[in-house]
Amino acid sequence: MNRRESLQLLAASAAVTTASALAGNAAFAQAMGQQMSQQMGQAQPAASTAGPFKLPPLGYAYDALEPHVDAMTMTIHHTRHHQAFITNLNQLAEKWPELGTMTPEAILADLSKVPEAMRAPVRNNLGGHWNHAFFWDLMTPGGAKEPGGDLKAAIDQSFGGLAQLSDKLNAAGTGRFGSGWAWLVVTKDRKLDVISTANQDPPLLEGAQAVIGVDVWEHAYYLKYQNRRADYLKAWWNTVNWDKAAAHFKRASA
Repeated sequence: MNRRESLQLLAASAAVTTASALAGNAAFAQAMGQQMSQQMGQAQPAASTAGPFKLPPLGYAYDALEPHVDAMTMTIHHTRHHQAFITNLNQLAEKWPELGTMTPEAILADLSKVPEAMRAPVRNNLGGHWNHAFFWDLMTPGGAKEPGGDLKAAIDQSFGGLAQLSDKLNAAGTGRFGSGWAWLVVTKDRKLDVISTANQDPPLLEGAQAVIGVDVWEHAYYLKYQNRRADYLKAWWNTVNWDKAAAHFKRASA
């Protein structure tokens, strides 16, 4: 989905909200919602079923993160935006078959492996694929609701506690101009730190290993939070599966 199509979806969502408030009629709002769904279907990129890359399953229902992240956003985000990266990667793999034979981590850790003419689209699409697969898994419902063990000790030592970490990561997310991500990472020198990356750049491009990460592209929150990115970030912490984060920390620290 390109930026124009994303804006069309956001405009359609705003129309539903406004029309519902003005009309005060549930049936009218439902009809408008159906119209928006049709527009979303038109904006969906053609899925590429042939190729080495497949859209990873979300692993839980699209409404499982309610009320913090709404079902409509999750549906569009996963089946439209993430699928677009998969489709593009399969097209790129037709031109450079090695793309489908190496792990995403190996490629992203050293983009010099990629032919120069394809480096930018591989960086954008493979980064987007990796980031989103990480993001969905991190938010898997049912895990610990707060950090424990070695990760908690590291957070306490590095930031003073979870509250201070969340403040710093939220600031990184709100301070990211335009689109990008905010991350808790283990750096090359084995320190826990908060960073922000632009566009779909993963921490691997900076030699860092992700522990937690949050998407601050508008499509990740705009249907529910509109321009209130700070509110989205504050609510998002309720979706973090700290068992997953602890596993990422253990692997990154090994």
